[in-house]
Amino acid sequence: MADGSLMGTTSLKGKVSDAEWHARVELAALYRLVALHGWDDMIFTHISARIPGPEHQFLINPYGQFFGEITASSLVKIDLDGNILQDTPFFINPAGFTIHSAIHAAREDAHYVMHLHSDQGVAVAAQSEGLLPLSQHALIVLPRLAYHDYEGIALNLDERERLVADLGDKHLMLLRNHGTLSVGESAAGCWTGMFYLERACKQQVMALSAGRENVLFAPQASVDEVKAQVGRGMEPIGKLAWGGCLRLLDRESPGYDA
Repeated sequence: MADGSLMGTTSLKGKVSDAEWHARVELAALYRLVALHGWDDMIFTHISARIPGPEHQFLINPYGQFFGEITASSLVKIDLDGNILQDTPFFINPAGFTIHSAIHAAREDAHYVMHLHSDQGVAVAAQSEGLLPLSQHALIVLPRLAYHDYEGIALNLDERERLVADLGDKHLMLLRNHGTLSVGESAAGCWTGMFYLERACKQQVMALSAGRENVLFAPQASVDEVKAQVGRGMEPIGKLAWGGCLRLLDRESPGYDA
Protein backbone atom coordinates (compact mmCIF):
# COMPACT_ATOMS: atom_id res chain seq x y z
CA MET A 1 0.00 0.00 0.00
CA ALA A 2 1.11 3.57 -0.60
CA ASP A 3 2.25 5.60 2.41
CA GLY A 4 -0.12 8.50 1.80
CA SER A 5 2.74 10.94 1.20
CA LEU A 6 1.64 11.89 -2.32
CA MET A 7 1.93 15.64 -2.87
CA GLY A 8 2.87 16.32 0.75
CA THR A 9 -0.02 14.43 2.35
CA THR A 10 0.65 12.72 5.68
CA SER A 11 -1.47 9.83 6.92
CA LEU A 12 -4.46 10.70 9.09
CA LYS A 13 -5.06 7.12 10.18
CA GLY A 14 -5.35 7.11 13.97
CA LYS A 15 -5.58 10.92 14.02
CA VAL A 16 -9.29 11.18 13.22
CA SER A 17 -12.29 9.30 14.58
CA ASP A 18 -12.96 5.76 13.40
CA ALA A 19 -16.17 6.96 11.72
CA GLU A 20 -14.34 9.69 9.81
CA TRP A 21 -11.54 7.34 8.77
CA HIS A 22 -14.05 4.79 7.46
CA ALA A 23 -15.78 7.52 5.43
CA ARG A 24 -12.40 8.64 4.09
CA VAL A 25 -11.47 5.15 2.93
CA GLU A 26 -14.86 4.54 1.32
CA LEU A 27 -14.78 7.91 -0.46
CA ALA A 28 -11.21 7.44 -1.69
CA ALA A 29 -12.32 4.06 -3.07
CA LEU A 30 -15.07 5.78 -5.06
CA TYR A 31 -12.57 8.19 -6.62
CA ARG A 32 -10.26 5.35 -7.60
CA LEU A 33 -13.15 3.31 -9.07
CA VAL A 34 -14.23 6.25 -11.22
CA ALA A 35 -10.66 6.62 -12.51
CA LEU A 36 -10.36 2.88 -13.12
CA HIS A 37 -13.51 2.95 -15.27
CA GLY A 38 -12.30 5.98 -17.23
CA TRP A 39 -15.15 8.19 -16.05
CA ASP A 40 -12.97 10.94 -14.54
CA ASP A 41 -12.42 14.38 -16.08
CA MET A 42 -8.81 15.13 -15.08
CA ILE A 43 -9.09 17.08 -11.76
CA PHE A 44 -12.72 18.12 -12.32
CA THR A 45 -16.04 16.73 -11.04
CA HIS A 46 -16.49 15.61 -7.48
CA ILE A 47 -17.54 12.92 -5.04
CA SER A 48 -18.33 13.80 -1.43
CA ALA A 49 -19.14 11.96 1.79
CA ARG A 50 -20.87 13.17 4.92
CA ILE A 51 -18.96 12.35 8.09
CA PRO A 52 -21.28 10.52 10.53
CA GLY A 53 -22.39 12.67 13.45
CA PRO A 54 -24.65 15.63 14.29
CA GLU A 55 -22.40 18.16 12.55
CA HIS A 56 -22.93 18.75 8.84
CA GLN A 57 -19.33 18.10 7.85
CA PHE A 58 -18.27 16.35 4.72
CA LEU A 59 -15.24 15.25 2.73
CA ILE A 60 -14.43 16.26 -0.83
CA ASN A 61 -11.50 15.96 -3.22
CA PRO A 62 -8.41 18.14 -2.95
CA TYR A 63 -8.48 20.40 -6.01
CA GLY A 64 -5.47 19.50 -8.11
CA GLN A 65 -5.23 15.74 -7.56
CA PHE A 66 -6.29 13.31 -10.25
CA PHE A 67 -8.88 10.79 -9.10
CA GLY A 68 -6.38 7.94 -9.42
CA GLU A 69 -4.07 9.72 -6.97
CA ILE A 70 -6.53 10.45 -4.18
CA THR A 71 -6.05 8.75 -0.83
CA ALA A 72 -8.12 8.64 2.34
CA SER A 73 -5.73 11.12 3.98
CA SER A 74 -5.67 13.63 1.13
CA LEU A 75 -9.43 14.26 1.19
CA VAL A 76 -10.45 17.67 2.56
CA LYS A 77 -12.96 18.10 5.41
CA ILE A 78 -15.31 21.10 5.08
CA ASP A 79 -18.59 22.38 6.48
CA LEU A 80 -21.73 23.51 4.66
CA ASP A 81 -20.33 27.02 4.37
CA GLY A 82 -17.25 25.77 2.54
CA ASN A 83 -14.88 26.33 5.45
CA ILE A 84 -11.92 23.92 5.56
CA LEU A 85 -11.84 22.20 8.96
CA GLN A 86 -8.39 20.65 8.96
CA ASP A 87 -4.76 21.49 8.36
CA THR A 88 -4.17 20.68 4.70
CA PRO A 89 -2.04 21.98 1.83
CA PHE A 90 -5.05 21.69 -0.48
CA PHE A 91 -8.13 23.75 -1.32
CA ILE A 92 -11.46 22.77 -2.91
CA ASN A 93 -13.27 23.52 -6.16
CA PRO A 94 -16.10 26.05 -5.54
CA ALA A 95 -18.29 24.40 -8.19
CA GLY A 96 -18.04 21.12 -6.32
CA PHE A 97 -19.03 22.84 -3.10
CA THR A 98 -22.14 24.37 -4.72
CA ILE A 99 -23.61 21.08 -5.94
CA HIS A 100 -22.63 18.86 -3.05
CA SER A 101 -23.42 21.21 -0.18
CA ALA A 102 -26.94 21.64 -1.54
CA ILE A 103 -27.68 17.93 -1.58
CA HIS A 104 -26.00 17.12 1.74
CA ALA A 105 -27.94 19.94 3.45
CA ALA A 106 -31.30 18.89 2.02
CA ARG A 107 -31.16 15.09 2.16
CA GLU A 108 -30.40 13.20 5.39
CA ASP A 109 -29.95 10.05 3.33
CA ALA A 110 -27.33 11.70 1.11
CA HIS A 111 -24.26 10.26 2.80
CA TYR A 112 -22.38 10.01 -0.51
CA VAL A 113 -22.86 12.20 -3.58
CA MET A 114 -21.11 11.59 -6.91
CA HIS A 115 -21.07 13.91 -9.94
CA LEU A 116 -19.35 12.99 -13.22
CA HIS A 117 -18.74 14.34 -16.73
CA SER A 118 -18.34 11.04 -18.59
CA ASP A 119 -18.61 11.09 -22.38
CA GLN A 120 -21.69 8.87 -22.46
CA GLY A 121 -23.35 10.63 -19.51
CA VAL A 122 -22.96 14.05 -21.10
CA ALA A 123 -24.12 12.66 -24.46
CA VAL A 124 -27.43 11.41 -23.04
CA ALA A 125 -27.82 14.51 -20.84
CA ALA A 126 -27.66 16.51 -24.08
CA GLN A 127 -30.40 14.47 -25.79
CA SER A 128 -33.85 16.08 -25.63
CA GLU A 129 -35.59 12.82 -24.68
CA GLY A 130 -33.13 11.99 -21.93
CA LEU A 131 -32.68 8.36 -20.94
CA LEU A 132 -34.84 6.01 -23.01
CA PRO A 133 -36.18 2.55 -22.04
CA LEU A 134 -33.81 0.69 -24.37
CA SER A 135 -32.01 -1.67 -21.98
CA GLN A 136 -32.45 -3.50 -18.71
CA HIS A 137 -29.94 -1.11 -17.15
CA ALA A 138 -32.11 1.82 -18.25
CA LEU A 139 -35.28 0.24 -16.86
CA ILE A 140 -33.59 -0.19 -13.49
CA VAL A 141 -32.47 3.45 -13.51
CA LEU A 142 -35.57 5.22 -14.84
CA PRO A 143 -37.78 5.09 -11.68
CA ARG A 144 -34.96 6.76 -9.71
CA LEU A 145 -33.94 9.35 -12.30
CA ALA A 146 -34.45 13.13 -12.11
CA TYR A 147 -33.37 15.97 -14.42
CA HIS A 148 -31.92 19.44 -13.83
CA ASP A 149 -31.57 22.05 -16.57
CA TYR A 150 -28.17 23.55 -17.27
CA GLU A 151 -27.56 26.99 -15.73
CA GLY A 152 -23.83 27.38 -16.42
CA ILE A 153 -20.80 26.35 -14.35
CA ALA A 154 -22.13 25.66 -10.85
CA LEU A 155 -20.73 28.74 -9.11
CA ASN A 156 -23.98 30.50 -8.25
CA LEU A 157 -25.21 29.51 -4.80
CA ASP A 158 -28.82 30.34 -5.65
CA GLU A 159 -28.85 27.36 -8.05
CA ARG A 160 -28.77 25.02 -5.05
CA GLU A 161 -32.46 25.47 -4.27
CA ARG A 162 -33.49 24.59 -7.82
CA LEU A 163 -31.13 21.62 -7.96
CA VAL A 164 -32.53 20.16 -4.75
CA ALA A 165 -36.12 20.73 -5.89
CA ASP A 166 -35.44 18.94 -9.17
CA LEU A 167 -33.77 16.01 -7.40
CA GLY A 168 -36.68 15.57 -4.99
CA ASP A 169 -36.54 12.09 -3.47
CA LYS A 170 -34.71 10.54 -6.44
CA HIS A 171 -31.23 9.05 -6.15
CA LEU A 172 -29.99 9.60 -9.71
CA MET A 173 -29.96 12.65 -11.94
CA LEU A 174 -29.05 13.77 -15.43
CA LEU A 175 -27.71 17.31 -15.32
CA ARG A 176 -28.73 18.60 -18.74
CA ASN A 177 -25.78 19.38 -21.06
CA HIS A 178 -23.51 18.65 -18.09
CA GLY A 179 -23.29 15.13 -16.69
CA THR A 180 -24.56 12.56 -14.21
CA LEU A 181 -25.19 12.48 -10.46
CA SER A 182 -25.77 9.73 -7.89
CA VAL A 183 -26.82 9.90 -4.23
CA GLY A 184 -26.39 7.00 -1.82
CA GLU A 185 -26.83 6.10 1.82
CA SER A 186 -23.56 4.20 1.46
CA ALA A 187 -20.58 4.31 -0.85
CA ALA A 188 -21.76 0.98 -2.24
CA GLY A 189 -25.23 2.31 -3.09
CA CYS A 190 -23.87 5.52 -4.58
CA TRP A 191 -21.41 3.59 -6.76
CA THR A 192 -23.93 1.01 -7.94
CA GLY A 193 -26.47 3.67 -8.88
CA MET A 194 -23.86 5.51 -10.93
CA PHE A 195 -22.61 2.28 -12.49
CA TYR A 196 -26.10 1.45 -13.77
CA LEU A 197 -26.74 5.01 -14.96
CA GLU A 198 -23.43 5.23 -16.82
CA ARG A 199 -23.88 1.82 -18.41
CA ALA A 200 -27.44 2.71 -19.47
CA CYS A 201 -26.15 5.92 -21.07
CA LYS A 202 -23.38 4.09 -22.91
CA GLN A 203 -25.80 1.46 -24.18
CA GLN A 204 -28.18 4.17 -25.40
CA VAL A 205 -25.45 5.99 -27.31
CA MET A 206 -24.43 2.70 -28.95
CA ALA A 207 -28.01 1.70 -29.78
CA LEU A 208 -28.85 5.10 -31.27
CA SER A 209 -25.89 4.83 -33.60
CA ALA A 210 -28.27 2.75 -35.73
CA GLY A 211 -30.80 5.60 -35.78
CA ARG A 212 -33.77 6.11 -33.49
CA GLU A 213 -36.15 4.47 -35.97
CA ASN A 214 -34.22 1.20 -35.67
CA VAL A 215 -34.14 0.79 -31.88
CA LEU A 216 -36.51 -1.39 -29.90
CA PHE A 217 -38.19 0.25 -26.93
CA ALA A 218 -39.05 -1.98 -23.95
CA PRO A 219 -42.83 -2.52 -23.68
CA GLN A 220 -44.57 -0.64 -20.88
CA ALA A 221 -45.47 -3.89 -19.10
CA SER A 222 -41.77 -4.71 -18.85
CA VAL A 223 -40.97 -1.20 -17.63
CA ASP A 224 -43.54 -1.61 -14.86
CA GLU A 225 -42.33 -5.11 -13.98
CA VAL A 226 -38.69 -4.05 -13.60
CA LYS A 227 -39.74 -1.07 -11.47
CA ALA A 228 -41.52 -3.43 -9.09
CA GLN A 229 -38.67 -5.94 -9.08
CA VAL A 230 -36.04 -3.41 -7.98
CA GLY A 231 -38.22 -1.41 -5.61
CA ARG A 232 -35.62 -1.45 -2.82
CA GLY A 233 -33.12 0.48 -4.91
CA MET A 234 -29.36 0.14 -5.28
CA GLU A 235 -28.29 -0.23 -1.65
CA PRO A 236 -28.84 -4.03 -1.29
CA ILE A 237 -27.30 -4.75 -4.72
CA GLY A 238 -24.43 -2.42 -4.03
CA LYS A 239 -23.52 -4.05 -0.74
CA LEU A 240 -23.24 -7.42 -2.48
CA ALA A 241 -20.81 -6.03 -5.04
CA TRP A 242 -18.82 -3.60 -2.88
CA GLY A 243 -16.38 -6.15 -1.46
CA GLY A 244 -15.42 -7.18 -4.97
CA CYS A 245 -14.95 -3.53 -5.95
CA LEU A 246 -12.49 -3.03 -3.09
CA ARG A 247 -10.60 -6.19 -4.00
CA LEU A 248 -10.37 -4.88 -7.57
CA LEU A 249 -8.80 -1.69 -6.24
CA ASP A 250 -6.35 -3.66 -4.11
CA ARG A 251 -5.17 -5.32 -7.31
CA GLU A 252 -5.38 -2.45 -9.79
CA SER A 253 -5.12 0.79 -7.76
CA PRO A 254 -3.62 0.10 -4.32
CA GLY A 255 -3.00 2.88 -1.82
CA TYR A 256 -6.45 4.47 -1.73
CA ASP A 257 -6.78 3.52 1.95
CA ALA A 258 -3.60 5.31 3.04
